[in-house]
Amino acid sequence: MTSELDTVFAALADPTRRSILTMLLEDDMAVTDVAEPFEMSLAAISKHLTILTRAGLIAQEKRGRVKWCKLQPDAMRAASVWMQGFGQFEPVNLDAFERFLASELGNDPAAEAGS
Repeated sequence: MTSELDTVFAALADPTRRSILTMLLEDDMAVTDVAEPFEMSLAAISKHLTILTRAGLIAQEKRGRVKWCKLQPDAMRAASVWMQGFGQFEPVNLDAFERFLASELGNDPAAEAGS
């Protein structure tokens, strides 16, 4: 269970991957459509999608000549249950949590930008 949680949290640690998951909340998407809003190569997006797939957060399937991505919301259930065990993380804002960790660890990008 711990390694599964580690994999999910590692996948969620990246803002690009969180954005992809948000996009997939709406509907299944072709890989090329997932890549469109990002200023990075299709190969870079494919690496992000592979990480999300390995974490079980999305599924990819080939339909004809097009590869499609589909959200697998049940994969976040264990992470959500783990966080709810602390009681203070009711609606989890992962971006805010990331900023908190960065500030606690002394590598706050917002603080560095102001320097």
